[in-house]
Amino acid sequence: MNYRIPEQTIDQIRQSTDIVDVVGEYVQLKKQGRNYFGLCPFHGESTPSFSVSPDKQIFHCFGCGAGGNAFNFIMDIEGVSFVEAAQKLAKTSNIEMEDPENETSGNSGQSKETKWMMDAHLLLQKFYHHLLLNTKEGQEAYDYLSGREFTDDMMKKFGIGYALNSWDFALKFLTKRGYNQKLLEKAGLLIEKEHTAEYFDRFRDRIMFPIHDHKGNVIAFSGRVLGKGEPKYLNSPETALFNKSKILYNFHQARPHIRKQEQVILFEGFADVIAADRAGLHHAIATMGTSLTEDQARIIRRHVESVIICYDGDNAGIEAAYRAAKILIEQGCYVRVALMPDKLDPDDYIRKKGPESFKQDVIGASLTFMAFKLQYLRRGRNLKDEGEKIRYIEDVLKEISLLTKAVERDHYLRQLADEFSISLDALKQQQFQVYKSLNQKKDYREQNRITISNQPKLFSKTLKPAYENAERFLLAHMLKDRAVSDKVQASIEGAFIMEEHRAIAAYLYAFYEEGYEPNISVLMERIPEMELKKKISELGMLTLEDELSEAVLRDYMKQVFNYPKLLTIKEKEQEKKQAEVQNDFLRAAQIAMEIIQLKKELKQ
Repeated sequence: MNYRIPEQTIDQIRQSTDIVDVVGEYVQLKKQGRNYFGLCPFHGESTPSFSVSPDKQIFHCFGCGAGGNAFNFIMDIEGVSFVEAAQKLAKTSNIEMEDPENETSGNSGQSKETKWMMDAHLLLQKFYHHLLLNTKEGQEAYDYLSGREFTDDMMKKFGIGYALNSWDFALKFLTKRGYNQKLLEKAGLLIEKEHTAEYFDRFRDRIMFPIHDHKGNVIAFSGRVLGKGEPKYLNSPETALFNKSKILYNFHQARPHIRKQEQVILFEGFADVIAADRAGLHHAIATMGTSLTEDQARIIRRHVESVIICYDGDNAGIEAAYRAAKILIEQGCYVRVALMPDKLDPDDYIRKKGPESFKQDVIGASLTFMAFKLQYLRRGRNLKDEGEKIRYIEDVLKEISLLTKAVERDHYLRQLADEFSISLDALKQQQFQVYKSLNQKKDYREQNRITISNQPKLFSKTLKPAYENAERFLLAHMLKDRAVSDKVQASIEGAFIMEEHRAIAAYLYAFYEEGYEPNISVLMERIPEMELKKKISELGMLTLEDELSEAVLRDYMKQVFNYPKLLTIKEKEQEKKQAEVQNDFLRAAQIAMEIIQLKKELKQ
């Protein structure tokens, strides 16, 4: 039997929830006029087309069509049921709500198997943490972490633990609590011996760093070996829970700080994030031991525009920072790069030189991406050699030519002129030639791309017919004003031409007849069809006049009511002409009478 939330509780949650705050947890929003705009979290885009209306408590994406109220947003963004979305919103608003049993089966977005996997991870993480802080077996690991300036508070905040030097500790611990061995292997916690039905623990004698998804659920582990041994870090395999290309370490804890600072610091490793957090930089995250992916970059861009990359100072770290910066810039981020001196990693630097030095001399001294590229292009070059120096200058001019702002181009040209004692005019002339050459190649590629694809509709956006626009604006006013809805119902009732518009009108008439006042968010909760909710959110975002005049209202209704009759008149006129061609004048006269009658029925 499905759990049903009392209507009173839903009303209480709705009234205590601000959709701007809800969406703002996932999307960086900026106010423009009465609404807020950001990058849509449901499809990839670089120009914001996602709008949130605080007045109507709805959201709508003009790119992909996603739309709804706060409940719908949580359901879509987290893949959960209505009940789970209501529970999350209730918790945020400190509203007590019954926790229904078995909601994770049936219609929920989270399967029972997935929940068991998550529960197993959480249970094991808590016991690993207990072993580290409270047992003799965990003392060596505890001493190692303390020696690296990990405090108890930091160990608790990040849930760090210790896995015993045992082949079957996790196996026995979890199976005694009813967990299936095959499921635990599927979750990445056990390994199956080849050609047998026997299992053993994946993690042994390691310091355990839990990995959370962006909602805060433990979904994987990374275990650091104690003492010597390979691999230094052993990570959970990819599972139904864990896709490392889409997860950012510490994102669940950093998100509110990212929003507050309007900036994120991106590191390579877990220890760097924890050290940065200890230094007071709580908006720190890291990739999962691999290069930054496009999926991760899109997640970052949805929440923030400004990114500081702080990778290791060795060649591999610099190369990785360069690749990551390019991916982030392609997603629309403004990127700076913090360079680590003496080939140190951030964790070592903070322990040796302190948090203040790290904040001021590393993060505070971060370079623009262009300034970083100048240093990147110098690597391995002997600039005292004339040939090397000229090639370096040519490479820099190419990069300067890609800059879109004239002030930036001028700044770096002057810097280049001063450093190498070259005439500024000569550099400008050379840069202009490079710019022309690059753009000619770009134009050629673009022309060929369009010719090959043969898609002239790239730039076209079909105009809607007059009757469709009339229906859209009519419904938008009806959503806003019950009096308008009453007039439309009395005049044309369900005569809307488009099927989805007829359905919305029917729901709206019933909504008002039940005594509700205009409220798009409440109306959406009463409509089961997701496509209609999207259409209503789109209609709700239309810009309308404060007052709808009687003349405009009549014109909208006339467009809607008359359109099918006008189509019929056109068809009849064609039939009449055909009858006249065939000398069937009696039939032509009958059709003429039908046309006269249809014209009389048209609204004036």
